[in-house]
Amino acid sequence: MPDDLMAYLYDIQHSALAVKRFVAGQTLESYSSNDLLRSAVERKFEIMGEALIRIKREDPTCFKRIRNHRDIISFRNILIHGYNSIDNRIVWAVIQESLNSLITDASKLLQEIAE
Repeated sequence: MPDDLMAYLYDIQHSALAVKRFVAGQTLESYSSNDLLRSAVERKFEIMGEALIRIKREDPTCFKRIRNHRDIISFRNILIHGYNSIDNRIVWAVIQESLNSLITDASKLLQEIAE
């Protein structure tokens, strides 16, 4: 796998782990009321989505091995293009329900590259 692919996977892993750190100890209410926290989380999701778009172009087989890849890209598009209608409950649900599988998939692929 090319170095770029490894960099994109690292960006996904690093961004997803950062989101987990950012929201540790937070609630939906505290997340919703903290503009700085929301901005940081949304930016990391944008990075994850963009990295997936680049992986799709570079290695479609790898792209398909990341669960919910299309949903993640769609979520990125909503954050960027629908910025004025973001529902914090949806962002929070994505964090709680989908982030761990993304971390697992990116970590697994990075480990395979390293071997």
